[in-house]
Amino acid sequence: MDSQEFYKDINSHTIRVALVDGTQINACVNIDRAPGYNRLSDLISSDREPFLILMNSTLYKAGFENPEKHETLFINKDHILWATPEDKQM
Repeated sequence: MDSQEFYKDINSHTIRVALVDGTQINACVNIDRAPGYNRLSDLISSDREPFLILMNSTLYKAGFENPEKHETLFINKDHILWATPEDKQM
């Protein structure tokens, strides 16, 4: 499988997520990964998967000045305080 085949089903959107420990993350998510995931709220509130997969993430830890870049992060949905789409793209 070449990379074009792998990425053709990705419908990524940029989001901002805040965790209960004060960490904030800017990242991309694939909204249309499974049937029924048409909005960010569908993806976060679904109990089908306990983790939210974030791509091309920039993580801002509370109290730290230097952001961390991560290609992929898996965030436990129970630790999400709030999440919002960037620039009303959803």
